[in-house]
Amino acid sequence: MVNRLPLEDEVLERLRPTEEDRSHICGLAKRLLAAIAKSGKAEGMVVGSVARNTWVRGDRDLDIFMLFDPALSREALETEGLTLARSIAESFTYRFHEKYAEHPYIHASIDNVDVDIVPCYNVDSAERIQSAVDRTPFHTRYISGRISGLIDDVLLLKQFAKAGGIYGSDQMTEGFSGYLCELLILYYGGFSPLIQAAASWRPGFVIDIEKHAAKKFDEPMVVIDPVDPKRNVAAAVSLNRMAGFVELARGYSEMPASVFFLHPMERCILKKELEETIARRRTFVFGITFATPPYIPEVVVPQLKRSVTAISELLERNGFVVHHASYDMQTEKCMILLELLVGDLPLIRLHLGPPLWNPLNADKFRKKHLAEHLSGPFIESGRYEMEVQREFPTAKNLLASPALLSASLGKHVRQSMELGWTLNEGPECWQEEFAPFIAEFFDRCSPLTRILREK
Repeated sequence: MVNRLPLEDEVLERLRPTEEDRSHICGLAKRLLAAIAKSGKAEGMVVGSVARNTWVRGDRDLDIFMLFDPALSREALETEGLTLARSIAESFTYRFHEKYAEHPYIHASIDNVDVDIVPCYNVDSAERIQSAVDRTPFHTRYISGRISGLIDDVLLLKQFAKAGGIYGSDQMTEGFSGYLCELLILYYGGFSPLIQAAASWRPGFVIDIEKHAAKKFDEPMVVIDPVDPKRNVAAAVSLNRMAGFVELARGYSEMPASVFFLHPMERCILKKELEETIARRRTFVFGITFATPPYIPEVVVPQLKRSVTAISELLERNGFVVHHASYDMQTEKCMILLELLVGDLPLIRLHLGPPLWNPLNADKFRKKHLAEHLSGPFIESGRYEMEVQREFPTAKNLLASPALLSASLGKHVRQSMELGWTLNEGPECWQEEFAPFIAEFFDRCSPLTRILREK
């Protein structure tokens, strides 16, 4: 008998799918599998949380895999797989489109359920996988055969991670995947023992359920995939997300409360509030917006991260101190938001020349700048120095200039910005679709801090 707190039993009443939910989603799954079987081209399989009974009430996601003969070439798998997936989707709905991971698949909306129809190879061993998605059926079989008796614990963990804002292994979240949650519950034997253990986690710890790790990993959190000894299931978990989970575990251990399982309220900020915030902080705020590159988030988000770093470095090189910088990706537009401690600089700056003991270069430097009207060249600490006119006396000048494209931007971000970008300053950065992002930008707090505030 699992020892559970009364509040956890109350939470579970809200998390377990209803019989109506199960009937609806499982019935749809059976119809999709029948359609695949009727085609005679592949074997259908339900994977993911629905197959493992670890889905939380309200989740409307269904993953259907079509397992093809591994003798097919990769090109044939993509062509035939996409053709079959499209024809299956067409027989159920008109609302579907292609998406791309390692290879293309179909995403459809059928009876208010988000369905992914994914082709893969029907390999007989995880060691023979030919693409990353081939591993997923083995995940489903592994968890399904072991999770009995711990399903409620998985539901609690998933909701705990969702409420803490750390659920999801996508590039934006960098958090815990559903599969990782299931493995953690299996390893620790339940939600409560996991929470107790997580309170003492430190970066670099390793969990290897099958004790078969075939390589070492550098990520903060390492959970060896039971079906693939060369893969870290927790590779997507950033150091900050791991630390956030540790903080939440400590907070819940000390003071259990149902608020730890409640979805956070979406933050928002009005333009007037943004104006007041900036005035109070006396900082310089700039928003760069541009068209979202036409690629999946898994491609664009890493490039946004790189671009934020590159633009911050460009500003710093020109004397503008960056306090905080971040990004957001919406369907139509992306925003890079920057808060600077310095926005305006003097028109002159110091330009360092060579030491006098380097006669050739020192001579060239002196002769080159002799006719200039600013101070210098003069000698300081044994080397030539002089005052020169600053190319960008304001951060606004720099961010609005073509020099912005000289930063090491991500490839697709650069391509989008080459078509043009909009620079806004101060409260003019406010845009309705980015209001939650801007609110969070100025109200940063750890997961536990936010929960305690809301409590």
